[in-house]
Amino acid sequence: MATLAAAALTSGCSRTPDWELVWSDEFSVNGLPDSSRWGYATGGHGWGNNELQYYRGARLDNARIRDGMLIITARRETFGGNGYTSTRLISRGKGDWRYGRFEIRARLPEARGTWPAIWMMPSDWEFSMGGWPDVGEIDIMEHVGHDPGVVHASAHSAAHQWQNGTQKTGSIYVEDATRAFHTYALEWTEQRIQAWVDGHRYFTYENDGSGTHSWPFDKPFYLIMNIAVGGAWGGMAGVDTTAFPQSMEIDYVRVYRRAQ
Repeated sequence: MATLAAAALTSGCSRTPDWELVWSDEFSVNGLPDSSRWGYATGGHGWGNNELQYYRGARLDNARIRDGMLIITARRETFGGNGYTSTRLISRGKGDWRYGRFEIRARLPEARGTWPAIWMMPSDWEFSMGGWPDVGEIDIMEHVGHDPGVVHASAHSAAHQWQNGTQKTGSIYVEDATRAFHTYALEWTEQRIQAWVDGHRYFTYENDGSGTHSWPFDKPFYLIMNIAVGGAWGGMAGVDTTAFPQSMEIDYVRVYRRAQ
């Protein structure tokens, strides 16, 4: 796992003139997230990980824009039989891409039991269909509160998944990830998936050419941003029930494609 002191993470993104902006949200209007860019995945059924939160729809208490920041908040409150509420924002049908560069500048929550994530799933697949992780999953940023400062990027497939310890993952220690904003970036091409924090690359997964068993990343995916509570990974060390509410603040989301 790479380790960088906070002072070293100042180089900014690694984007070059080869990329052109095609989609973004700068969160410039206070209120609910822009409905032309974001929808919601809702429910409280554990999401396959025994998670404790109920994901609400459009609700300011769980997702709001204030002073140029999107604030996603997990709260300790009862709803739908769950002891916590949160938000799972999705760009599906409003922002779907096959390949590109994705940049998100964010500050992460810090409490034990939190599990913030910025990630992607295929646009033509529903969770009710089953077949995960064969369909593919791309994790731009994951962080669990019981392991503060350790940020992960991963690619999941039939051949590579966390449930049997074969997922393709990179990790980096970001000393002040919960106190300061950092730029989490991912580049996805036909050949490889790579991830950065503030311009420092720490994860590369190459397409080995063996087919969809190991590389299902040849179709449109959409963005997801959420905070889970507890769960198989996020709750491994329990949940600090006294620490809520907990928020992830997002300064911007920007999506680029290769310049023609």
